[in-house]
Amino acid sequence: MPRLVILCLFAFFVTSAGANEQLIRRSIEPKLNGAKIEGVQPSPIPGLLEVRFRTPQGMQILYSDPKGENIVQGEIFDSKTGRNLTDERMSKLTAIKFESLPLNQAVKIVRGNGKRVAAMFSDPYCPACQSFEQTLQQMDDMTLYVFMFPVIRPERIDDSKSIWCSPDKAKAWLDLALRKKAPPPATCENPVDSIVAFGQSIGVRATPTLFFENGERQQGGMSLPELRARLDSIGKDGKQAKAK
Repeated sequence: MPRLVILCLFAFFVTSAGANEQLIRRSIEPKLNGAKIEGVQPSPIPGLLEVRFRTPQGMQILYSDPKGENIVQGEIFDSKTGRNLTDERMSKLTAIKFESLPLNQAVKIVRGNGKRVAAMFSDPYCPACQSFEQTLQQMDDMTLYVFMFPVIRPERIDDSKSIWCSPDKAKAWLDLALRKKAPPPATCENPVDSIVAFGQSIGVRATPTLFFENGERQQGGMSLPELRARLDSIGKDGKQAKAK
């Protein structure tokens, strides 16, 4: 195809996409309770556009036809693989720099050679967190940085502070999260309040919330096969990037 024709086609698609975005902004933005649309782009489904916007609860996604006349709220799944494509997209949109996490303020738990690395915001009194801890016990060769995020039972925040003041922080965390055995009361300088504020500032809205080495997040627990596959995939990608 002649280069001029290719350039003309490219210009047409860019102009068309821009026109769609303007239509969508005019149609949908007034219905978002003051939130501003941050971007519009094609979704995994042909003819359906992804519309992303930010609320006090964090980044949000909805879907629209090209004119903004029909809105779809929900998640897109790949029926062949079972993958939640909306969740995967949100994970990328809400990614952070892993090195920006204050890891020195986390409870560090190492299993095996610790080659798989992740960080987790968790409340020891959160039922979903307690359940996920059972899964984490089966994960080998992992380094997990646990940020105590006592937002489910804020009245028990002193237990999280006592964990930080314990001689063995990792054991004290696991005793409470796994065995519901609270640590003896203890006081010392601790980062729990600042971690709660930090987590809220980066949009942690649920427990548990995982952050992987590539900065992507996972809200909620995962099955053991899913967790192992995700960690191994991210670790492999990281090694390939360093090799380049």
